[in-house]
Amino acid sequence: MREIQVIDTHTGGEPTRVIIAGGPQLGGGPLEAQRKVFAANFDDVRSAVVNEPRGSDVMVAALLTEPVDSTSIAGVIFFNNIGYLGMCGHGTIGVAVALGSLGRIQAGKYKIDTPVGGVEFDYDGKNRVRLENVPAYRYAAGIKLNVPGIGDVTGDVAWGGNWFFLVDWPEENYSLANVPALMDVCRRIRMALGKAGITGHQHAEIDHVELFGRPFNAANNSRNFVLCPGYAYDRSPCGTGTSAKLACLLADGKIQPGEIWRQESILGSLFEGSVTVRDGRIIPSISGTAYVTGKATLLLDPADPFVMGIRT
Repeated sequence: MREIQVIDTHTGGEPTRVIIAGGPQLGGGPLEAQRKVFAANFDDVRSAVVNEPRGSDVMVAALLTEPVDSTSIAGVIFFNNIGYLGMCGHGTIGVAVALGSLGRIQAGKYKIDTPVGGVEFDYDGKNRVRLENVPAYRYAAGIKLNVPGIGDVTGDVAWGGNWFFLVDWPEENYSLANVPALMDVCRRIRMALGKAGITGHQHAEIDHVELFGRPFNAANNSRNFVLCPGYAYDRSPCGTGTSAKLACLLADGKIQPGEIWRQESILGSLFEGSVTVRDGRIIPSISGTAYVTGKATLLLDPADPFVMGIRT
């Protein structure tokens, strides 16, 4: 019987399951190459860890690897119910708190490797993490999209570690009771993007849709709703999505470098974001909190007909 040891955390309500032992061996080398090996040879492990009956559609997981960069403390490959992510902001915060709970790090500054680049973070020794993300940018502004059942929608295509279509949608009710309606809007937009052939750089699929409305707390700037690649919604304010938004805000002159943007999630949890500009590149910083919710050994029994998870 195979055993996989994990630590579960949540960041602003969004879960991260961190594999600390028993994961697949990917052969070393660049993390993007390791991610491809993971997908090609060990995708059943991905499914076993995040899908039912052990996980759920909302689960995001992180496989810890040996660092690629000698200045990093670890490498990490993020994945969800349908595939693999380039970077995950809430997941990075969760990984940092998980490593802290294991005693592998103390309060201080660290760096981890991801398939899309190195990510630095500052850990307070308890629950708060401020990460410095990979460079973000707006790829296309003011894209007009005809969405069946909704009408014309205008949004930006931006990169924040994953590809996003960002839409200001202030008239909607951003409450948990209205999640079905928000999901419907985002699904329709995502389908329309595909049919219209709208992509990111080098024809990359735009697999995240993010709506922005008015905050519930007047001290904050915005409240969002984020549709993730596996058609689950993000319970956190979304680290890579907030990074993409910050790049657009800076491009439009709506924020200045160093200015704090306070982003609420659909739950009301909060990320604080800001940007710096270095060598012409926009570097977002995201601050949030995570908490350990469990430590477990996952058992993969070959006699179990659903040992490798229920795939949708």
